[in-house]
Amino acid sequence: MNWITNYVRPRINSIFSRREVPENLWQKCDECGTMLFHRELKDNLNVCTSCGHHMAISPRDRVEALFDGGIYAEISVPEPLADPLHFRDQKKYPDRMKTAQKNTGEKEAMLVATGEIGRTPIVVACQDFSFMGGSMGMYVGNAIIAAAEEAVKLKRPMVLFSAAGGARMQEGILSLMQMPRTTVAVQMLKEAGLPYIVVLTHPTTGGVTASYAMLGDVHIAEPNALICFAGPRVIEQTIREKLPEGFQRAEYLLDHGMLDRVTPRGQMREELITITRMLLGLPPAIRGDLPPPDPTEETVAEPVEKTAPADLDPKA
Repeated sequence: MNWITNYVRPRINSIFSRREVPENLWQKCDECGTMLFHRELKDNLNVCTSCGHHMAISPRDRVEALFDGGIYAEISVPEPLADPLHFRDQKKYPDRMKTAQKNTGEKEAMLVATGEIGRTPIVVACQDFSFMGGSMGMYVGNAIIAAAEEAVKLKRPMVLFSAAGGARMQEGILSLMQMPRTTVAVQMLKEAGLPYIVVLTHPTTGGVTASYAMLGDVHIAEPNALICFAGPRVIEQTIREKLPEGFQRAEYLLDHGMLDRVTPRGQMREELITITRMLLGLPPAIRGDLPPPDPTEETVAEPVEKTAPADLDPKA
């Protein structure tokens, strides 16, 4: 044995047999710094298993976890003008759109779908903050109108998950016009007597908060979600005062009567099932895989013998 056998050959083997390890197997929690395995994190709906911090989750992952069996049908949304103002800052608006579509794999900042939760048919509109900050443009307005029209046509309640930084500046006044448009869409649901439930996620700010996000029959928020019009930093700079701890967070707004519930993501599905069935005047949902009972079928109870068998020990 010599130095070539002892050192050079093992070194060459280690270089050529080295396995590439993916970089996205672990994710660090922003709140507590715990390293979380990606499969464990996904199974827990992107909620930290150590501290309970709610991280961002994509609309498709959210609706797959929400609907029965992860089965849903996507509702088509009318396409708006691609670049109505020919807006350009550091990049052209179409270039920014292409970058966002490539990074997220989605067409726009809102996903509209229909399916069942607890065997209760609903329509869901889910906003994507990772797509240009979930900004409210013409497509988002069209998506909410399409969701409301589908809900009215099918006579189903509508659930909206909001997550946005406000209006989309690249569309200017056309973006701000989505505030009254979406308000009219919500009014359509109210006139049809259909429930409209809003789940406010982190963050929900700007023109979204000033329109459809705060017009629900029931408002639920995820823990520690930032919900506001102007952010706390802007307010502090304006009034030159220190704001209270947790100001504009979900728990603070719940204490001050702005919200009805603060519900962890893992319990959101059950909460929505209960609320939608209550608002629709339906009985509690059937748990498990058994089919629901037929309400038209009459059942007759058999008489029960009240006397115990002689060989049954009463002390057993």
